Amino acid sequence: MNIAVIPARGGSKRIPGKNIKAFCGKPMIAWPVLVAKASGLFEHVIVSTDDAEIASVAKTWGAEVPFMRPAELSNDYAGTIEVVAHAVQWAWAQGWPLSAVCCIYATAPFVNAHDLERGLDLLESGHWQYAFTATEYAAPIFRSFHARPDGGLEMYFPEHFLTRSQDLPIALHDAGQFYWGRPSAWTEGKRIFDEHSTPVIIPRWRVQDIDTEDDWTRAEMMAPVIMGRNS
Repeated sequence: MNIAVIPARGGSKRIPGKNIKAFCGKPMIAWPVLVAKASGLFEHVIVSTDDAEIASVAKTWGAEVPFMRPAELSNDYAGTIEVVAHAVQWAWAQGWPLSAVCCIYATAPFVNAHDLERGLDLLESGHWQYAFTATEYAAPIFRSFHARPDGGLEMYFPEHFLTRSQDLPIALHDAGQFYWGRPSAWTEGKRIFDEHSTPVIIPRWRVQDIDTEDDWTRAEMMAPVIMGRNS
């Protein structure tokens, strides 16, 4: 049995109510719920929340909210792994024979079923603990620098000042859409960014993390193109 777990805590500070705020005609959380259900990959699509309004909206769009997240997992310091592990433990208590558990972020409107299927295939292709979306950095990180207190700058990797961009290693970052994991990986708290994980590479133009109002505006501008291709 495969299940999806969508963490959706209430009380967002940078974008108030972002999990249920209208995005392109639907509450934000509706997009990943609908994609997860349409994918046919999951026996259950569960939203883990501490917020009654989020729970109500999630149910309206077809998700299950069989429990309310406990307070100790609903503060600003609760991590994704701990939240999903709680859902896994709950599912085991119901006697569900879990094979794989996919965490899908509530603010991932550009997630699509094909990528979810690719992720499951990758997870099952070897002894992987996790398979998650990743993409290339827009600029070479090995030529990055930071501002010094005196107003000057300093390279993080000065040895690569003269290295051509095409000769630098390809660096990836988390795309912030979904994380397939084996049930025990979640409950044992295994780190996602590690050698036991494998990336589901997606192009940069389909990636937008949504943490700030600027992120939200950018995502709305990207949506017609990305959602048009996903449909």
